[in-house]
Amino acid sequence: MLRKNRPAFANGEEPLDKIKGHDIELHLDVERPYPPILRRPPYPASLETREEIEKHINELLDMDVIRKIEHNEIVEITTPVLITWNDGKTSEL
Repeated sequence: MLRKNRPAFANGEEPLDKIKGHDIELHLDVERPYPPILRRPPYPASLETREEIEKHINELLDMDVIRKIEHNEIVEITTPVLITWNDGKTSEL
């Protein structure tokens, strides 16, 4: 949806968190210890899928939507990566 309606959500000057015409309040409450599910290793992925994930992650890094963290850095929240394929040709993260 974001890519299909990209002008409404983001461009090079405005990251994905800028939704025009709508205000939202988002409250995240994360308490330690984190649930065991957050500490699971990643599921195996094909070489093609890993390359696409890297491409999308680099785009998000370039837009300052996400940032790299150090190996032992404590973070307040983590999110899983989910990739979908459209007609087996193009991907969305």
